[in-house]
Amino acid sequence: MAHLRIGSRGSQLALWQANYIRNLLQERGHEAEIEIIRTTGDKIADVPLSQVGAKGMFIKEIEEALAGERIDLAVHSLKDLPADLSHAFELAAIPAREDPHDVLCSIRFGGVKELPPQARVGTSSLRRQAQLKAIRSDLEIISLRGNVDTRLRKLIAGEYDAVILAAAGVHRLGKWEFVRQVIPAGELCPAAGQGALAVEIRADDLTMQQHLAFLDHAETRVATSCERALLTKLGGGCQVPIGALAEMRGATLHLDAVVARPDGTKVVRESGEGADAVALGESVGAALLERGGAEILAEVYDRGVAPPLQP
Repeated sequence: MAHLRIGSRGSQLALWQANYIRNLLQERGHEAEIEIIRTTGDKIADVPLSQVGAKGMFIKEIEEALAGERIDLAVHSLKDLPADLSHAFELAAIPAREDPHDVLCSIRFGGVKELPPQARVGTSSLRRQAQLKAIRSDLEIISLRGNVDTRLRKLIAGEYDAVILAAAGVHRLGKWEFVRQVIPAGELCPAAGQGALAVEIRADDLTMQQHLAFLDHAETRVATSCERALLTKLGGGCQVPIGALAEMRGATLHLDAVVARPDGTKVVRESGEGADAVALGESVGAALLERGGAEILAEVYDRGVAPPLQP
């Protein structure tokens, strides 16, 4: 059996993910170790994501280690990976997905609609900000970065009335007691790939393909391929106000997607069904662009947008 080197960011959640994959590999008889790699996104943790704009900022240094053969595979949150992955790499496996939804965490309030007027809500995501503002234009959206523990500590300290996090991360780290609402995708559509992991390798590494094939979950790969095809069609990444959630409904693949102005004054939603994941993502993406998404994205890319306020 092989001795495998796994590259990962050093956050608590990233290490949970890397250890999850390591344990599965060890169950197959492989030896595996984790190398922690600090990324650009980790180095500028005090800046709102919407202001950074660095494509692949959570993976660049990890991919450099992969290309230089310091590591054999990398474990990422799939939503951190650009939709247009470099030809030097490939996704060997996308394991079964956790809950892809966003959740509202709070000490005192039961959900988005129960928040008081002008409530302070923590998030650094333009996607979350835009959709929250569409539901509750009175909310004060305050920039919030850091790992899950850091964000929850600030919530407990009273700096925020609520914070919005990915359900998958909260569940994986055993912090579900803070969750007050799992927000429906019709109100807060998740990021493309949210809740899914990505196991990345060097392109055409046949040995690693064989070692990792058992990790791949067919339904999750189909759904996330659809979401990422939409993202490619829109030309967006994880720092822009685009949401996408694909799921099997019976034997049919269904896709819900959204493009929203950061201030919530315009939200364009579209959905569709189809048998071909990539074609479905592209067609729903085209519909969003035609119905006003192109104008919204032009504002985001060309003119700049106001990120969430700093606390």
